[in-house]
Amino acid sequence: MNGLKTAILLGLMSGLLLMGGQALGGRSGLYLGLLLAVGMNFFSYFFSDKLALSMYSAQPVSENENREVWKRVGPLVRNLCQSMELPMPKLWLIPEDSPNAFATGRNPAHASVAFTEGLLRILDDRELEGVVAHELGHVKHRDILISSVAATIAAAITMLARMAFFFGGRRDDEDGGGGALGGIFMLILAPIAAMLIQMAISRTREYSADAAAARYAGTPSGLVSALGKLEGWSRRIPMDASPATAHMFIIKPFSGQAMMRLFSTHPSTEQRIARLQALR
Repeated sequence: MNGLKTAILLGLMSGLLLMGGQALGGRSGLYLGLLLAVGMNFFSYFFSDKLALSMYSAQPVSENENREVWKRVGPLVRNLCQSMELPMPKLWLIPEDSPNAFATGRNPAHASVAFTEGLLRILDDRELEGVVAHELGHVKHRDILISSVAATIAAAITMLARMAFFFGGRRDDEDGGGGALGGIFMLILAPIAAMLIQMAISRTREYSADAAAARYAGTPSGLVSALGKLEGWSRRIPMDASPATAHMFIIKPFSGQAMMRLFSTHPSTEQRIARLQALR
């Protein structure tokens, strides 16, 4: 069900991009929308993981680097990867007190999982296993790619909106341009709709990763306990995270801020816990 919902939402977003291009410049605007989507998706597919890890000054974790962290995290990740039939991802440590984690990479063969120092400090091994299983759930479902595609299409729609604002829509009826009304649509409505769809996709994928964590860890209890801790500590120590990468984290980095649920990249922690407890 979550997979079907994601496919529908991505289809709506792609349709919005093409419709916006059509409204902005008729046939040529439609081609421009397609070109923007392909180009931006290509860049996101190959480079988004490197940008995210660099943004948070992530340091590699291996048997030779950050060995103490590796001794705790490495075997746990390897065991879960064997259960989930995944290759071993690269592991990273983020020098940040706010507890959080994310997975990135274009596919399971090029995946990375990053943890903050704060997360490793407050979670016990059972809770850490739940978090790792959640992040590997994202890897198994290729959620990183799905989220990147959604974010990229949303960015393309926003770029078209700005072009509509500065240059206006074409008024050539034969070419199918939408004129002033098309410009208004692209400027105001399309970026809002794209953002709402993108965030709905992100929330859907979080539920799927939670379910995968419960399945492969053997119990939802570790993740339930971890989510409760992460929610509390994230309120006390908010993370200075980029809004562009907020959807990647296991719990929204802006827990200390009042955000409308509709505009959130994550379901509420209470809803996630309730769903996990229903799996017992």
